[in-house]
Amino acid sequence: MADYRQITAVLGPTNTGKTHYAIERMLGYRTGVIGLPLRLLAREVYDRIVAARGPSVVALVTGEERIVPPRAQYWVATVEAMPEGLGADFVAIDEIQLCADPERGHVFTDRLLRMRGTHETLFLGSDTMRGTIAELVPEAQFMRRERMSTLSYSGSRKISRMQPRSAIVGFSVDNVYAIAELIRRQKGGAAVVMGALSPRTRNAQVELYQNGDVDYLVATDAIGMGLNLDIDHVAFASTTKFDGRRMRPLAPNELAQIAGRAGRGMSHGTFGVTGEAPPLDEGVAEAIMEHRFTPVRKLNWRNPALQFGTVDALINSLEVGSDDELLVKAREADDLRALKTVSREAEVTARASDGKSVQLLWDVCRIPDFRGISHAEHAQMIEQIFGFLHQSGQVPDDWLARQVKRLDRADGDIDTLSKRLAFIRTWTYVAQRKNWVSDENHWRGETRAVEDRLSDALHERLTQRFVDRRTSVLMRRLKQKEALLAEVNDKGEVTVEGEFVGRLEGFRFSADKEASGQEAKTLKSASLQALAPQFHLRADRFYNAPDTEIDFTEQGGLMWGEHAVGKLVAGAEPLKPMIDVFVDEEAGAEVAQKVERRLQHFIDRKIAALFEPLLNLSKDEELNGLARGFAFRMVENLGIIPRGDVATEVKELDQDARGSLRKHGIRFGQFTIFMPLLLKPAPTRLRLVLWSLAQGLQDFPESPPPGLVTVPTIKEAPRGYYAMSGYRAAGERAIRIDMLERLADMLRAEDSRGGFEAKADMLSITGMTLEQFADLMQGLGYAAEKGEREKVKAAPEAAAADSTLAEAPAEAESEASDVVAADETAPEAEVTPEAPVDTEAEDTAPGTETPAEPELEVFYTFTWAGRQGGNRNQQRRGGGQGQGGQRRNERQGDKPRGKGGKPKGKGGPRRDNGPKQFQARPPKKEKAIDPDNPFAAALMGLKGKD
Repeated sequence: MADYRQITAVLGPTNTGKTHYAIERMLGYRTGVIGLPLRLLAREVYDRIVAARGPSVVALVTGEERIVPPRAQYWVATVEAMPEGLGADFVAIDEIQLCADPERGHVFTDRLLRMRGTHETLFLGSDTMRGTIAELVPEAQFMRRERMSTLSYSGSRKISRMQPRSAIVGFSVDNVYAIAELIRRQKGGAAVVMGALSPRTRNAQVELYQNGDVDYLVATDAIGMGLNLDIDHVAFASTTKFDGRRMRPLAPNELAQIAGRAGRGMSHGTFGVTGEAPPLDEGVAEAIMEHRFTPVRKLNWRNPALQFGTVDALINSLEVGSDDELLVKAREADDLRALKTVSREAEVTARASDGKSVQLLWDVCRIPDFRGISHAEHAQMIEQIFGFLHQSGQVPDDWLARQVKRLDRADGDIDTLSKRLAFIRTWTYVAQRKNWVSDENHWRGETRAVEDRLSDALHERLTQRFVDRRTSVLMRRLKQKEALLAEVNDKGEVTVEGEFVGRLEGFRFSADKEASGQEAKTLKSASLQALAPQFHLRADRFYNAPDTEIDFTEQGGLMWGEHAVGKLVAGAEPLKPMIDVFVDEEAGAEVAQKVERRLQHFIDRKIAALFEPLLNLSKDEELNGLARGFAFRMVENLGIIPRGDVATEVKELDQDARGSLRKHGIRFGQFTIFMPLLLKPAPTRLRLVLWSLAQGLQDFPESPPPGLVTVPTIKEAPRGYYAMSGYRAAGERAIRIDMLERLADMLRAEDSRGGFEAKADMLSITGMTLEQFADLMQGLGYAAEKGEREKVKAAPEAAAADSTLAEAPAEAESEASDVVAADETAPEAEVTPEAPVDTEAEDTAPGTETPAEPELEVFYTFTWAGRQGGNRNQQRRGGGQGQGGQRRNERQGDKPRGKGGKPKGKGGPRRDNGPKQFQARPPKKEKAIDPDNPFAAALMGLKGKD
């Protein structure tokens, strides 16, 4: 058994030289190992020993870095990575009070109980560990070291009044960045130090502070662990931190560990609070100054005697508690949680079938979760690496190369580079494990090179973001209340005192996008003060600008060139919107009023030009009665109303009223009442904006592309959108209302009871395929029955006849189509203009080859299906096609229905033997014939015969 000749606990507050003492003691022996709490501190101590003894005898071992020369005598490591079984003469463990840490404490406790040097062992740390060490290590001796300088509490102080050579401490990345940005704006710059930084980045940032490039340091509690800097004052921006599970206040001894960084060597130091941190309690402040803290009575512990027989046995051994009341079982660490997670996978359990494979699984589970994405993703990565190692004994080079290459990019912001650094640490750790990769030296060098490149890029971004002289220049001139000189070039770029500060976009100043928070406010304040004359000059130029330089967007914005200068807001009436200008307050009320007047003139003239027919309608004083009321409805609805919405009003209009409305360009269509001139793209675009304003919509729908007859329907479109766009939704597509009326004219000539097929003209004006047209017709209330038939090719004689037929009047073609459609039972006699009979098959000589199977074509038969919830008191439709006496329902273009919603009649054309009248009441006064009725001419003829 080894002879542990001397065990000493060197205890005391910060700045007592404990680490320096341990290094000197270690170098007095032939071999030695020192364990340190942070990779950053381990690298610092390694550099010191290398400077003293040379790199050939000094080894550095951390989770992500491994430098082991063949003749290594002195080992510097993080506590987790301390090599065991070396039999070194000297062993030291720094910051031994971390035995009480809930996350890492069990590792420090294990080193306290089991790690020994053959000649000397040192435990370095706080005096709060004296009692616990005395009970657990009775043979230990104690050495008390006193602080070399005094530490005093200075209370609360604003960051703006912070003295140079100060360190401000935060406990989250966001907090550190926010403080650093504030100092940059107010003091010109700050260095940033965090535990997550690589040693290379940390050292570069520390150099900024140490050489005087900046006078302020912003850091996390990482500076509390042995970083020796020239700090005169430590200010806490917060006294609470997240410990991995919850937010909790810092204990006095934790505050003291950080505050002790002030006043290094023989220089006295101070500590206090700043920002939103409350002042320290008087008792806490005195305890820190006098180094009096509550002794540590409980240490975190985890069973070191692990059982690798099975995965379950390993988990059970890790969860065993201690019989010693001073040792409490540590909470579930990341490695144990990962082991439990991957052990649920059948493949992992099958692989980990013996002691060797279980130990390999445990080694893989101990890969730290540097990435911090999620526990599930970390477990998935562990499962994959374990699979590689168990199957082939190594992580494949090509797979590892892809992981590393993905991270070898120096672009991106601070957060992006920080994440890449955290990710590369995982592969650096894997490369450091013995026999996990094929070429250890190559992969250690490769991952280290990527880390160095990322570190340099991160240092550059940190310096760019947190060290800036521009703010200090502007702040100094503002405090001196001197006139600032601003210049604006033709691109709108603004420079103040030669410094680029932002851009003037319209009448709003946009500070440099790289500036944020208080810095942006500082830049804006200085810039707006200098820009005051520029605003007036620009307002004059805008007021005299022609309308061609101004436009509105489909979201109601008002643009001057490429810059937004205002927006439309709802007024008392849809055609009278108001203006909200985008003008900085610093520009003054005079500039804002001038911009508002110019924009109001623009939009008023735009509405007057595009909605001239509608405005003339509203001003027509000759309209009276129902016509005037209907004109008001048209103006209110911006010139487009679905006929179904005003069916009653339309029915009540006499012919004189309709005539007076038609003079203004109003068309009474079967489906829509509209003004054709307002269907053009420009009025439609403006109408949608005005309608969206009146409806109070947050997001304005865009107008359909100009020139399209149909467009796909949008399910989430707001109610009324299609009418305002000049379309009517029918099935999966919406059709333009003027083309729908042309289609309606064609449909009047068809037999909607017996059924009809789509004509080429119908497909032509809608621009649809047959399937799309069938969907459209169903959307209009028709039933579409799909069928297939043999496609008949036209013979030359039939083609000539077809050409003659095409020149016939439309009425004759329609009647011919109906006759052919009706005679479906005649064999080989179905001839239509679209599909003439192919007579070539009949001329085939006997004995020739059997003709190929006939080609089939799809066709649809359309019949009127009625509309659910339609008007039961619909007028009857009498007579066949083109005959007098036909009537149609004026409401919504619905076809007539009988009882049960079915069309009246037997479906085919019938003879009309003259009008028959049956009345059960005295005859009513006959109304004038509606000229919009599709059968108006026929009705006039019948009336003349009477």
